[in-house]
Amino acid sequence: MEADQIRDLIVNNLTLQGFLLKDGKILPPENLGKENIRSLHQMAVKHKIERGKKELWRKEPHFLKKIASGKEVVPEQISPRLVEVLPDSEEELLFRYISLHWSIPVSSGYGRRLRFLVCDEQNDKLIGIIGLGDPVFSLAARDQWVGWDRETRRYRLKYVMDAFVLGAVPPYSFLLGGKLVAMLAASNEVRAAFGRKYSGAKSVISGEEFDGRLAMLTTASALGRSSIYNRLKYCERHLYKSVGFTRGSGEFHFFNGLYNAIFAYAAQHSTPTAKQESWGNGFRNRREVIRKCLQSLGLSADWLYHGVAREIFVVPLAENTREFLRGEDLDLVAYDQPAAALASYFRERWLLPRAGRDRRYREFDASSYCLWGRGESDDE
Repeated sequence: MEADQIRDLIVNNLTLQGFLLKDGKILPPENLGKENIRSLHQMAVKHKIERGKKELWRKEPHFLKKIASGKEVVPEQISPRLVEVLPDSEEELLFRYISLHWSIPVSSGYGRRLRFLVCDEQNDKLIGIIGLGDPVFSLAARDQWVGWDRETRRYRLKYVMDAFVLGAVPPYSFLLGGKLVAMLAASNEVRAAFGRKYSGAKSVISGEEFDGRLAMLTTASALGRSSIYNRLKYCERHLYKSVGFTRGSGEFHFFNGLYNAIFAYAAQHSTPTAKQESWGNGFRNRREVIRKCLQSLGLSADWLYHGVAREIFVVPLAENTREFLRGEDLDLVAYDQPAAALASYFRERWLLPRAGRDRRYREFDASSYCLWGRGESDDE
């Protein structure tokens, strides 16, 4: 595309999403409640669903068999089981399908990835999903809470993972299943799976071998302040600690059909930032692509600041997480948090009281979870 064409495309697209363009900046709607935040993400979500349709729609009837109807759930008998998602597996396809139902577009994660399905042993249905990936290098609220300097962070950030998706599917979501999934992300089983997968891996840059310890998780609320992570306790200790809010920057508002054109223009008219030879060539990340494109078009790079702030949570997995991440302690004193014990605590604290006073879960029909309509089963 010519510069004028792609410039107009970007401006019109941002306006359609609901952003206001003023004084070289983009501004979200004034009343930024949860519904308005969902609306801002709507175009990006629809685009992601359409992109996924080609590969996933034929298997949708199969996927829907993993979604429970309300009458198939007996709250007293819910028994969660973590299933690690392996590459190129049926579980991976199911994970991708489920993530298309989120009200904001779900990232695929960066760098290292560890994904789980949370299934219910009583009926072999899906409770929710957990997706962990590499954290961003600089995150002010997290970094202030840890208290590390830049060099220590560069070396010890490998002991942190970020939950890029975390939540329950209906009807379990009506039973506060999101809290259960969030608790299980902090379990011994997740730490062990991380160790199995990454212990012994060598750093691309330093060549050093990683010991596979996981000291902390981070995550961000999807819709402003979180009602799932706040006050989420295990044995009277807060599992998730709110440490502040993001500055409202990111790229979601350019991922609704715009990015391919943006990338093509940036590749033709911009020079990627120099990188270490062992990392390979090209742009560092998608944010650099968009920034370079905007600058080449004479638009402000500040358009990466969309103004939708997200609450940041840290999940310490050890008694001395901060001291370990700062390099002051060499041994990590991990909390003992078996998945079964976390599930038992959740059952008594949240599940059974909610099931007794809110029967909406009983009314849920699994067929209503359908995205595209009936595809074809594998043997058709």
